[in-house]
Amino acid sequence: MAAVGSWGERICKTGWLPTLQLIRHGSKSVTRHWKPMHIMRQKLMAVTEYIPPKPLTSETCMKPRVILPKEETGYERLLLRQVKEIFLENKMIVVCQYNYIPGNDMVLFRHRLRKYNIHVKFFPNKIMIPFLLESKYKNLLPLFVERNLLLVSMETKARETLQILKRVPQINMLGACIDNVILSKQGFVNYAKLPSIVTAQGETAGVFSLMTSHTSRLLQRGSVHLSSLLDQYVQQENEKVEGKADRNIS
Repeated sequence: MAAVGSWGERICKTGWLPTLQLIRHGSKSVTRHWKPMHIMRQKLMAVTEYIPPKPLTSETCMKPRVILPKEETGYERLLLRQVKEIFLENKMIVVCQYNYIPGNDMVLFRHRLRKYNIHVKFFPNKIMIPFLLESKYKNLLPLFVERNLLLVSMETKARETLQILKRVPQINMLGACIDNVILSKQGFVNYAKLPSIVTAQGETAGVFSLMTSHTSRLLQRGSVHLSSLLDQYVQQENEKVEGKADRNIS
């Protein structure tokens, strides 16, 4: 024991300590445990909780929405080009409201129109509305609300168009544009009742010929009346001369 004690004293004097030291800690005593809050206290805390006042204007109203411009696709540019060509090349453009039609009925409807050189065109409103806003056909904008179709023709076949539309109740005519003149539904019906150009030209030529013949009669009437008056005057003068000669002889 004396040797061990002397050896421990020698280590302490030189300042050497072991690399591992075992230290024993005592267990901590837990005196308080978690307990749920009483129900009355919970109600009191909920009633007395601070509620910040709401702003007069919402944040969505203060901050405007940022709408990013959409880039046009190649297909949309193609459709826009087709719409421009249709309004430039065709004299008659009829706007109709399109409801569901079975496939066979739609094929028959197209076939009947194609007999009179009338074609059916479908264009979405996102293509038609920008075109109409920048063109002289702005008054057609109220017609493009739902799904529509266009009946286009290079000739004004109003009467034939109405006859075919009467057979298809699913397609309702809303308006038309004929020779760059916008017409309502009733205006288009009245236009269809007008005679054809050939008939109108014949009636106009007949009126003009009647007017020219009447004018020629009026112009000739004065000269004929004047010549008759002169003949009557000459006859009267001859009768006076003959009367004087008879008196002198007697």
